[in-house]
Amino acid sequence: MARAVHAFLLALRDLPQPRVLRVLAQSLALTLLLLAAAGAAIFWSARWALAHWQWLGETEQDMAGLLVVVVILAGSWLLFRAVAIVVVGLFADGIVADVEGRHYPAAAAGAVDVGWRQNIGLALASLVRLVGGNLLALPVYILLLVTGIGTPIFALFVNALLLGRDLEAMVLARHPDRPRLDRPARWSLGLLSAASFMVPVANLLAPILSAAMAVHMLHLRDGDEKR
Repeated sequence: MARAVHAFLLALRDLPQPRVLRVLAQSLALTLLLLAAAGAAIFWSARWALAHWQWLGETEQDMAGLLVVVVILAGSWLLFRAVAIVVVGLFADGIVADVEGRHYPAAAAGAVDVGWRQNIGLALASLVRLVGGNLLALPVYILLLVTGIGTPIFALFVNALLLGRDLEAMVLARHPDRPRLDRPARWSLGLLSAASFMVPVANLLAPILSAAMAVHMLHLRDGDEKR
């Protein structure tokens, strides 16, 4: 965990860099746009289904529409994370290359170029794992609702496992010859990343911050010189 905290602090220092800020602005704008589009699509699809099948009266449809909005807002923590991970996956190579180029030039010199097709593949794989993993955990989430705090704690555990794997894959795509992180390191990486997604405002920075943190985790493990 100590190495993960060190990597997290180093990643915080990377945020003000011009290229990182540019990627942050681009990815955040695209994430919010896709999130708004997804929310609107879900809302109007639900409204259309209720009106088409005439399950409810006009007043009940308005109440149901309001309930759908509440459900969308309540589930936005998962929806935002899913969309953000996909979007950041598209920009991943640029983020990783920037951090490596400034801090680990020797590693950057030996890195493999990751094409846009591979970035898309990594992003979609992350999305499938994130949505699939949380859907599998949904019954447990529901059962733990009675505890008041059990559901967010278990969700943090599940998403730490998922994000740790995805972030590791994002960096190792440029270094396929390097071994994977050990389980405690991967878990620590995922835990800090998942926790940052749960903090309001900070969750907007979480995708970029997590990607930079993953770079530092890999190279700090290998003892690469940091400049």
